[in-house]
Amino acid sequence: MSAPNASGWKPGTPVQDHNAMAGPDTVTGNRALMLEEPLIFEIGTTETTGVDLPEPQSGSNRLGGLDRSEKIGLPGLSEPETIRHYTRLSRQNYAIDLGLFPLGSCTMKHNPRLNEKVARMPGFADVHPLQPVDTVRGALEVVNELAHWLIELTGMHGVAMSPKAGAHGELCGILCIRAALEARGDAREVILVPESAHGTNPATAAFAGYRVEDIPANADGRVDLEALKARLGPDVAGVMITNPNTCGLFERDMKAISDAVHEAGGFVYCDGANFNAIVGKVRPGDLGVDAMHINLHKTFSTPHGGGGPGSGPVVLSEALSPYGPLPFTARTKDGVVHLVEEGNAAEFEHTKAFGRMTAFHGQMGMFTRALAYILSHGADGLRQVAEDAVLNANYILRSLEDVLHAPFGHSGPCMHEALFGDKGFAGDISTLDLAKALIDEGYHPMTMYFPLVVHGAMLVEPTETESKAALDQFIGALRSVAERAKAGDESLKTAPHYAPRRRLDETLAARKPILAWEEPNPPGGAPSMSEQGGR
Repeated sequence: MSAPNASGWKPGTPVQDHNAMAGPDTVTGNRALMLEEPLIFEIGTTETTGVDLPEPQSGSNRLGGLDRSEKIGLPGLSEPETIRHYTRLSRQNYAIDLGLFPLGSCTMKHNPRLNEKVARMPGFADVHPLQPVDTVRGALEVVNELAHWLIELTGMHGVAMSPKAGAHGELCGILCIRAALEARGDAREVILVPESAHGTNPATAAFAGYRVEDIPANADGRVDLEALKARLGPDVAGVMITNPNTCGLFERDMKAISDAVHEAGGFVYCDGANFNAIVGKVRPGDLGVDAMHINLHKTFSTPHGGGGPGSGPVVLSEALSPYGPLPFTARTKDGVVHLVEEGNAAEFEHTKAFGRMTAFHGQMGMFTRALAYILSHGADGLRQVAEDAVLNANYILRSLEDVLHAPFGHSGPCMHEALFGDKGFAGDISTLDLAKALIDEGYHPMTMYFPLVVHGAMLVEPTETESKAALDQFIGALRSVAERAKAGDESLKTAPHYAPRRRLDETLAARKPILAWEEPNPPGGAPSMSEQGGR
């Protein structure tokens, strides 16, 4: 007879919320190489330690009375146990290194290992923001070189490198607009945001103190130019427009929009999250854009997600460059790159900066990766990035439009992402059901229910780094699931069937999240939080 382990779990006991597949249950809960993994608190106990340490010698310590008075409450595991736990968890995560990652609007592209090697070079990986400037001249050269190419690729006048993410860059651009308006004594209070813009755009404008008003889309999924023109007036500070937009379409009237906004005394902010689709092909500065953030993880392949460092440099027009934040880099006539901060801003004739976005200078690791990507691709390579991204998305759109509703398929080719809706699904089958079934096929689902202008939206972005063979396999999987949805296959309602866990009650998880593990009560006692809500 098997004995329970230290946490009370007994081998052979059914694992809570385990997602059983075809075939008999296993004693361990493992399914071949898909290993069952309990919580770390269920593996170890707080009464043991994974390392044997000698008892401290009696006497005073140097903690000044701050030594711990209660138990730390962490499970004790050995090094092999700890490594195995987190490695097993990592096997249950999906990643771009495992397969096609079709998240629309997120550009989950391959990160070349060359970039990672460069980012780990001494002088980049170990640079510290408080080092004397004379010791980081090479790092400043890299920042300045990247800034140069971002300006060149966008046709803009200047760039703020310090914003740490896309939304942070949006805020930077809007604060530049506010500073420029205040400098001329213009108290405008409205930002116009089209329906086809990214969801962070209205949030950023509201955070900056502006009132947000929507501009409708036309039947082709693009900004209604006449509606925009009709709303412009002396109270409009500017427009925040995403181009290509969240429907995966290029805004054909972009230059006309910019001209109309400028004529009305406002500024044009362009959300550059989708720059991946037009890099090397279109320069936003030529379209009248005044400010645009660039997500380095989307266009220039720095890692995306996981809570790690982001980077959202903001390119600025000549009208807004004087108000860009500190610090930034500048090369003097003697060829030396300097860091321009509050103490020397007057020397570089930059006294109108609205302030700072961050305490220091930006994300060095993201800068090195992005510059390595740009230099290794070259001008022709970057053009091919955009061309292949658009080609792959259109291949998916046209391969699936006979089985999935493509609301804007009639308006011509898409850009870097294909947009579908749930029209035609049988019964109460939903986009969520299709997405869960796609997990069974071995894929992370596409972006769901966004943009809001399409009912049951499914936004698919294959990126330029996927081969035709990879696209064909994904198309086959999505086609199969879509056909089941149209046929009313009720098994979709209980998918996924092959994932380590069954479908969660996402509403309950959002409203009553269990954020801490509690020791289970002995038999007969009241259930603990973890027992009430499951994992």
